[in-house]
Amino acid sequence: MLNKRILLIVGGGIAAYKACELVRLIRKAGGSVRCVLTRSGAEFVTPMTLAALSEQPVHTSLWDLKDEVEMGHIQLSREADLILVCPATADLLARMAAGIADDLATTLLLATDKPVFAVPAMNVRMWLHEATRRNVARLREDGVQILDPDEGEMACGEYGPGRLPEPAAVLAWLERVHGETAARPSAIEAAPLAGRHVIVTAGPTHEPIDPVRVIANRSSGKQGFAIASALAQLGARVTLVSGPVALPTPPGVRRIDVETAVQMERAVQTALPADAAVLVAAVADWRVESTPQKLKKADGPPPLRWSANPDILAGLAASPARPRLLVGFAAETENVVAEAQAKRARKNSDWIVANDVSGDAMGGETNQVHLVTADGVESWDRAAKAEVARRLADRIAEQLSRGD
Repeated sequence: MLNKRILLIVGGGIAAYKACELVRLIRKAGGSVRCVLTRSGAEFVTPMTLAALSEQPVHTSLWDLKDEVEMGHIQLSREADLILVCPATADLLARMAAGIADDLATTLLLATDKPVFAVPAMNVRMWLHEATRRNVARLREDGVQILDPDEGEMACGEYGPGRLPEPAAVLAWLERVHGETAARPSAIEAAPLAGRHVIVTAGPTHEPIDPVRVIANRSSGKQGFAIASALAQLGARVTLVSGPVALPTPPGVRRIDVETAVQMERAVQTALPADAAVLVAAVADWRVESTPQKLKKADGPPPLRWSANPDILAGLAASPARPRLLVGFAAETENVVAEAQAKRARKNSDWIVANDVSGDAMGGETNQVHLVTADGVESWDRAAKAEVARRLADRIAEQLSRGD
């Protein structure tokens, strides 16, 4: 139960309508809610609606407080146990990051001494814009807990990350991150993976044949990047070692770009020690002896001299600096579970996450996986890659908490 006093700041955007259901769910979970409605938010939901659902006065202006001495904006910001900004628009995130206090919402945020949580919602291009990524990263550095938006179709007709998660998912995240424990110094320290270091590999590797040609695979990197993001949201210090992909770095994640399997292995070893490693990258099994000059078509098919690439998963398993939890991925097209079980035993990893890549999993937005552990096999329903990532991150946090 979320038995907390929550100050909910409702930003503008079509997703503001979900704030109404969120208020209802928070109260049902045992919390109380006082709402602050921005000028833009009032274009989508009314103060009367939020007041009726919260059974509390709704504040819309710095000047609408009845008694400034009794209930000033400073007192309002500090009377709550936490502040939740939902939805947090690109503009509101930018003003929060810059420390602007030009209306009631931003003044409260600047004046508070309580934990701040934000749930962004905006057009996909706005979410992926470098300015927004920079603002989100700055807010996370400042201690604001941020829940990444969901992927899906938006009101504008575009598809991608930017949708506000459903109110039940927001509440579950808030309960998990904030928890019921009292006397904690900050929300960051309360996060399940606070103080943990996790290495994640993602994307393909490119093995050069000549200066212009490579051996590669179809990995998009989306699942690995989603996992890195989910782990960071739980407070982990994440090192993301990525092959060549066209994806933005998740907020709060340290990224190392590599091209070949040898470079990826070196980057992973350099990043140690770590509490856990999640090796999602589709690493090429073989490399060829490349030529310094471009191969000519007129010369016919070239003879390629093959060498085995390093096995990063098996190498980590045998390392003196082996992470406490070692998770590998197995992309298969047949006998998916059996192959994953054999791989877990062969490479001495703790878990293997297996998925069938005979369809669109390597480039699509969804994934269906099987979690193979020493205790057996869990088959998860097909879901958005962000949801798979969140579920795996939760399991990793649970596993690392055992024995502490």
